[in-house]
Amino acid sequence: MRLKDKTAVIVGAGQTPGETIGNGRAMAVLFAREGAQVFCVDIDLARAQETVAEIEKAGGRAHAFQADVTKVAECDALIAQAVAKMGRVDILVNNVGVGRGDAPPHIIDEDAYDRIMTINLKSAVMTTKAALSVMRRQRSGAILSISSLAAWAGNHTITYEISKAAMIRHITAVASGNAKYNIRANVILPGLMDTPMAIVGISGARGISQDDLRAERNARVPLGAMGTGWDTAYAALFLCSDEAKFITGVALPVDGGAHAFVGMSS
Repeated sequence: MRLKDKTAVIVGAGQTPGETIGNGRAMAVLFAREGAQVFCVDIDLARAQETVAEIEKAGGRAHAFQADVTKVAECDALIAQAVAKMGRVDILVNNVGVGRGDAPPHIIDEDAYDRIMTINLKSAVMTTKAALSVMRRQRSGAILSISSLAAWAGNHTITYEISKAAMIRHITAVASGNAKYNIRANVILPGLMDTPMAIVGISGARGISQDDLRAERNARVPLGAMGTGWDTAYAALFLCSDEAKFITGVALPVDGGAHAFVGMSS
């Protein structure tokens, strides 16, 4: 019960269909298991409802809400609805991101750049803005964004890398500007993870089998194998709990040690 009596908004709580669990669903399920009431937000309502069903089956409390967080009005609406359903917002997790259509710097397409930056960065900035208006009144809160190790390394998906790097700077600004309101803000940088979005999406884009992709990615991880959505979720649980009440403005790699090796990226 590390989040007993807490309320949590998780944006991107659904997931791409696949064999494994995604970061968003894992965080939602774990937070509920640890005592939080969870507001599960996704652009695909059915996927959010699947997460809620899993939580409720285990005896937890959750609500599903559909929102397109590239639209400011919907960012405002999801926070307003979370307050209406749960009374307050103790935790916000920004877990929305795409890389489809990205390219190296010399061939990046303008439309792809605009779309990826809007989904990955603008969504987190605007949802955080909406949550801060509530958390400042409460004089408490924990905000967490899911960036990527690609913020620190890479060269082939330039827009994804820029957007994930900018998320870190955004969170440090939120942390420094809101500490006086007892609001903490941190960011997780997952490395190579065995999640449906990564495995299903990348194997399809590259035209290779999921097993071959897993073997290739596992070989690149210093600890010997990719992480899972649960690894992200347990790091998130700590950073959003009162156990981390003296931690803010931190960028935490969850990557099997990859950040310690030059040239490794997600």
